[in-house]
Amino acid sequence: MLTERTTTEKRDFARPDETREFGLGTLELLRMGGGEVGRLVLRPGWRWSEHVRPIAGTDLCEVPHFQYHLAGTLRIRTADGEEFDATPGQVTSLPAGHDAWVVGDEDVVIVDWGGAGTYAKP
Repeated sequence: MLTERTTTEKRDFARPDETREFGLGTLELLRMGGGEVGRLVLRPGWRWSEHVRPIAGTDLCEVPHFQYHLAGTLRIRTADGEEFDATPGQVTSLPAGHDAWVVGDEDVVIVDWGGAGTYAKP
């Protein structure tokens, strides 16, 4: 949750506070406004269970997300079997316990306001 601000901040993903590389993907993380926001770029062929599971050490992604989808198609399957595609212009709120993968030959680009700070970490 963001807190009331008394100062103005302006940041750019061109100069993130942290960058994490993982198989076929990159996370750029900004810390500001009392919170964290991440930009994920996931290339064709990326799948959480193949490229991030070895880092996280869990069967499914246990990081909840609140995301805005800028480009590409991301297919998401929840632990209870629900499966859907997230496409540009959509916002998703995902609970812990899901897998996801890039569909097609376009990079998936997502801005994530929930979970980015702990994403792709052991």
